Parts: sequence; C-alpha cells; structure tokens
Amino acid sequence: MSDRGTVLVTGGSGFIGSWCIIKLLERGYKVRTTVRSLGREKAVRAALATQRRSLEGLSFYAAELTADAGWDTAVAGCDYVLHVASPVVLSEPADPDVLIKPARDGATRVVGAAIKAGVKRVVLTSSVAATSSPVAVAKSVCDETVWTDLADSQVSAYARSKTLAERAAWDLIAKSGGATTLATVNPVVVIGPVLSGDFSESVQTVQRLLSGKMPGIPRLGFSLVDVRDVADLHILAMEAPAAAGQRFIAATRFVWMAEMADMLRALPGGIATKVPTRKIPNIVVRVGALFDKELRAVTPRLDKQRDFSSAKAQAVLGWRPRPIEDSVDDCARSLIAVGAV
Repeated sequence: MSDRGTVLVTGGSGFIGSWCIIKLLERGYKVRTTVRSLGREKAVRAALATQRRSLEGLSFYAAELTADAGWDTAVAGCDYVLHVASPVVLSEPADPDVLIKPARDGATRVVGAAIKAGVKRVVLTSSVAATSSPVAVAKSVCDETVWTDLADSQVSAYARSKTLAERAAWDLIAKSGGATTLATVNPVVVIGPVLSGDFSESVQTVQRLLSGKMPGIPRLGFSLVDVRDVADLHILAMEAPAAAGQRFIAATRFVWMAEMADMLRALPGGIATKVPTRKIPNIVVRVGALFDKELRAVTPRLDKQRDFSSAKAQAVLGWRPRPIEDSVDDCARSLIAVGAV
C-alpha cells in the first residue's frame, strides 16, 4: 500500500467512524482507530471486512472519551485526526451531563492530544444540532454561520452536547496558537449501508418502517445524508488547505417520513411489505409521548421542516452527495442483509 500519512479515527466501531476507516484505507492512508476496549477489535475488523478485503495498515488503540489514558499514545506520530466518537441517544436523558460531559471532555482530550503531538489537522464530527434555528421555528434553512442558541430551553441535551463540544474544540485551537488546524463536519441524520447488526441509532427510522414496528406514519421529517458521503467529506476537510478553520454541513435534502415510506415501498422484491401506510395524527403522537420517552423527544419536531445547506462544502471542497433515494435503498438492503429486519 502507498503511504500518504497516518490518520487516527476515534470511535472506529461507530457508523461514521467505520466508513471513514474504509475510505482512508482505499486512499492509501495508514489508519489507527480507538475503541473503548480492545476486546471490540475482532468485531470491528469483521464489520469492515464486509466492504474491504484487505485491512492492511489498520491498528487499534484503547481509549475512552471520559479518561485521559491512551490518547497521547494513540495520537503520537499521526499526521491527522478525525475525531468522530461521541455519545448518541434517541430519548432525552434525565441528566444532560450523560451526553454533555463525554462529548465536551472527549473533544478537549482529543484535540489537546493532537495539538501536543503536532498533528497537521483535526477534523471534528459535530452535527447540525450545533447549527440549528430555535426549536419553535416551523420552517428554516440553516448554514454554517448559524450556532444553536443554548439559551433556548427547548434545546435537547444532544444538541447541547454537540454545540458545547464543538465550541470547546474551537476555543482550544484558538488558544493553542500552534500549527494544528481544525475543521468540523456537521452532518444531518446519517443513513446508508450498515456493516453489522450493531448499527447506529440514526438508521432506526428505516429499520422500524421496514420491520413493521411503527403502527403508522407521524408528520415527522428529517434532513438526510449518506454515511459514505459524510466519510468523503471528512477526508476532503482533512486534506484541503482551504478547509482550515471552517465548518462544513453534510446534508442532501429534507425528507418527510411519509416520503421515506414511499421510497421503501417502491423497492423491488417485496422487501417492504410491512411498511405502514396509515398516517398518525399529531394529537395521537402527543398523547403517546406522555408514556414513551422516545416519542417525547421527537414531538417538538412534528410538522417542522428544518433544511440545512451544504452549498459551502460543495463550493469549497467539491463535495457531491449521492441522491438520497440511493441511500435509503442501500440502507434498507443492508439492514435486511445483517438480519435487522
């Protein structure tokens, strides 16, 4: 393999992290990745091997977002760092610090270790949860100039965690005054092909529609992007000189859940026979939210259309996301292949 440099990808067992590893190896980089325990290495390698026969150049390191141990060792000698690892939950936690502390402290640890090691560039996986208009706004289009207002009491713990983590990373880089530069990638909801049965919560909407676990379709929608395109954007942001000091939104387009259901039903081979057709009125969702924490978390988004512009990533980095219909198709087929449906 050619040697274009060494990249540390944090959270190699995760959805985005695993695809970043695959894409980096394809481009000839040596890749290190962190997992919470080296006992996960075998499972991660097996998942990656479904997409890439040779994993030559990949090595594993143990490190956790909540502890200092392991980070200096993992980063030492690296040219670049993709800090992808961050906690995600669907329902609102009773204690917001369950999300905020590991996200913010993890970003500080990883970026601090990168600065200490003289890494050329860190690319931080943030989220459009950090670039969003107020929750009460019914329809909006946001770009990278927007920062989520943490004074808004309706902002979720997850959005707070991503906003505070990204702010912490930018502050640390600004104070360092060194040669290490930072770029962030801020994805919308990420779907696409999963590599194993241990898949991301971000694809659960597709999984639940396919499996018939949803009794009907609420008036909810999401801005979507393909995980492979997100991985590509990380690498573009890592390599391009113009990306230093910049935020880049990774988004394709907004899709109502009813439209996603139509896409799934259109797939050939009778693989989507359980996808519901019945619409669920908003009042029914709100009543259900009194008893279901996951419904409670999405209720504020009923009838809301939040779009996010990826014009900057396309103009500055030449990023071109694939049609979201292809992503839904590949996501569905992969879920079936791993036995998740």
